[in-house]
Amino acid sequence: MGINIAIDGPAGAGKSSIAKAAALEKGYIYVDTGALYRSIALFALENNLNNDSLVNSLDKINLNLEFIDGSQHVVMNGEDITDKIRTPEVSMNASKVSAIPEVREFLFGLQKKIAAENNIIMDGRDIGTVVLPDADLKIFLTASAEERAQRRYREIKDMPGVTFEQVLEDIKKRDYNDMHRDIAPLKQAEDAVLLDTTGMTVDEVKTRLVKMITEIE
Repeated sequence: MGINIAIDGPAGAGKSSIAKAAALEKGYIYVDTGALYRSIALFALENNLNNDSLVNSLDKINLNLEFIDGSQHVVMNGEDITDKIRTPEVSMNASKVSAIPEVREFLFGLQKKIAAENNIIMDGRDIGTVVLPDADLKIFLTASAEERAQRRYREIKDMPGVTFEQVLEDIKKRDYNDMHRDIAPLKQAEDAVLLDTTGMTVDEVKTRLVKMITEIE
């Protein structure tokens, strides 16, 4: 049984960047569960599927996480879709498909298997509350909506038609959808450590997280 670190928090809080950096320093495997849901969202968009059609098509999806030179790549049906799942459209659709019970069940087994076999840092919306309720360390990572939108905007500002105001509105809408969905809503686990990254650099947050992990090993 590996050491499991669960990181939850809203969109744009820096979960992926922090988890990747800490995992690299500690020699852990980083598991980006958001990428898995984005992959299902991409499949639905590319095949023009509504919820019912998507559920009926899940058996056509072969999804794997491959770790190449310390970096996670997402492979769906033989295609590396790591870059394709990072668009705003896929992000918004990921929030919708993650509320579908059948989709969550489809991905649940894959996440649990990876966690059982490795020392991992896994991030998402319900890792500490649902996926890894017995994790050795739980972190709820957050930041103000404005700061999260600014971070996301810097990543995608070169995309045609993208504005900061649009990104901020998408962040707020995503927060509402994630916190009010019926299945596994976004919330801080009772035994999670709250870490507000507003005004902090990635390196500062990574250092804080690595220190917490080292203390439980």
